[in-house]
Amino acid sequence: MNEQGPDIVSLQELNEYTHQKLAEDARSYGHSYSALLKEEGFPTGITSRYPIEDIKIIKEGFHHGLLRVRIEQIYFYVIHLQPSNWEIRKNEIKHIIQNIDGLPPDSQVVLAGDFNTFSSLDSIYYSHGRLEPFFNDRDSLYDEKNLNNGKLDYSVIQEVMDFGLIDLEASFRNSSYKFSGSFPTLVEKEGEHGDQRRLDYVFASKNLTNKLTKANIIASDTTLRLSDHLPVVIELCLDN
Repeated sequence: MNEQGPDIVSLQELNEYTHQKLAEDARSYGHSYSALLKEEGFPTGITSRYPIEDIKIIKEGFHHGLLRVRIEQIYFYVIHLQPSNWEIRKNEIKHIIQNIDGLPPDSQVVLAGDFNTFSSLDSIYYSHGRLEPFFNDRDSLYDEKNLNNGKLDYSVIQEVMDFGLIDLEASFRNSSYKFSGSFPTLVEKEGEHGDQRRLDYVFASKNLTNKLTKANIIASDTTLRLSDHLPVVIELCLDN
C-alpha cells in the first residue's frame, strides 16, 4: 500500500474486521478516513486520504450488501456481487443501476470491486473452453447457477455497459496487452479454482473517463501471493 500510495482503496472480504481495525490499517498507509459495510460475514470497506461523506449501507436485495460513499464529489460503490448465481448477480446489478439513477443529474460515479462474473470484452481469452466444464461441475455438485444455459454469463456486466458506465481497465488496453485475469492467484486454497478469469472491475461514468491516465491489473510476484484476487489500479487526474 505504501509503495502504491493510493488515494482511495476499495476492499472486499474484510472478514473479522471491525471499524477500528480497518481504521488502524488505513492509518498505516496514510489514510485518515475509512468506512466498513458491516462486521460479520464478508464485509466490504473503503479507505481514503480524503474525507468520506454520505455513507450509505444497503443490505436489502444484496447477498453481501452494498456500500456507497461520496469522496471528493465522486460516488463510489464498493462491489461484491453474489458468488455463485448469475440470476442473483443480475438482480443485484439492477438494484445498483437503480440507485445510480437516483443520484443528482450528471453525478460522477465509480463502481469498484469483485463482480464475480464475466465481461464479453474478455470472451476471446475464454475461448479455450475450459471454464464451462469447470462451472458445470460446480453447478452440479453445489447446486450453484454459474452457467447461463450452459455458457459463461456475460449479461450482468453487459447491463453495466448498456447503462453507459465504462470498464476502465479494458478501455486502457493497448497492443502489448497480456491477459492475466484477476483470479485465481498463487495463494493456496482448498479445491480446484479453474482457469484465469477477470472478476474484478472498475467502472466509471463517462464524465470521468477523460480524466483516466492509468488502468491495469497488477500481476506481480508480490500480488500473486498477497491475496486470491489481483488488485486493479486506476489513476484519474481530477485537475483537468
